[in-house]
Amino acid sequence: MSTEAAKNATMDQVKAFIAGGFGGVCAVLVGHPFDLTKTRLQTAAEGTYKGGIDVVRKTLAKDGLTGMYRGVVPPLLGVTPIFAVSFWAYDASKKVVFALTPNRTTDTLSTAELATAGFLSAIPTTLITAPVERAKVLLQVQGQGGAEQKYKGVFDVIGQLYKEGGVKSIFRGSLATIARDGPGSAAYFAAYEVTKKALTPAGASPADLQLSTIITAGGMAGVAMWAIAIPPDVLKSRLQSAPTGTYSGFMDCARKTIAQDGAAALWKGFGPAMARAFPANAATFLGVEYSRQFMDKLF
Repeated sequence: MSTEAAKNATMDQVKAFIAGGFGGVCAVLVGHPFDLTKTRLQTAAEGTYKGGIDVVRKTLAKDGLTGMYRGVVPPLLGVTPIFAVSFWAYDASKKVVFALTPNRTTDTLSTAELATAGFLSAIPTTLITAPVERAKVLLQVQGQGGAEQKYKGVFDVIGQLYKEGGVKSIFRGSLATIARDGPGSAAYFAAYEVTKKALTPAGASPADLQLSTIITAGGMAGVAMWAIAIPPDVLKSRLQSAPTGTYSGFMDCARKTIAQDGAAALWKGFGPAMARAFPANAATFLGVEYSRQFMDKLF
């Protein structure tokens, strides 16, 4: 690779990183109330809520509108590196797929190859996602059902977790995070690319940004991800919010959850997650695509 080509490749990765972070901020601002509703449904004792609308009603009555953004600081602090790493890793993973298939007849990745790149993108992202989600979940569920307000904020959560169990406690739920985000990211990126291509008018290029196309493709990417990610997400939420010693691991959490609440418990929060999926991820890809276009014009 020439010096100029290497420079361009590095710049592309930097742009992917920055655009991913910008898209993530857009996703949090749009999607956090839905995420809080999902998490509370997944972790509350049976009978606490009648459904997603009941979570919203009780949260608003107790804490007002700001209550719907409880726990928003961890994802806002972590969202830039999480989404930045995710989109950077996806871009890098596509290059890996190309490198591993040298005798190609086309420079377009197949749906399976896009899904593979998406799955690979979740691996490095988990190093950031797991502790951020651990803090977010604990902040989201505190106070529900009259429970005590144990944590003052994200840094207090991290500090207390470290005192209680060290780094292992902070990263509790990492396996569940990979189990959710690996297949979820495969579906996410593949669905976006396939939908955007399908909606591109004949004679036009998917690289030409059409607002309606990005919104639809981004929304469908979110729907595709959460259609398969809810069961591991339920287990992740329970693992990360339960007192130490409640579960010995991912499979123990699955076994106890099914034994106690039935297999239907693995789909708790499906409604809020799907309600959030379209608008939040449409916002994500709008942020990614237009910030990337802006940077391409500057650099």
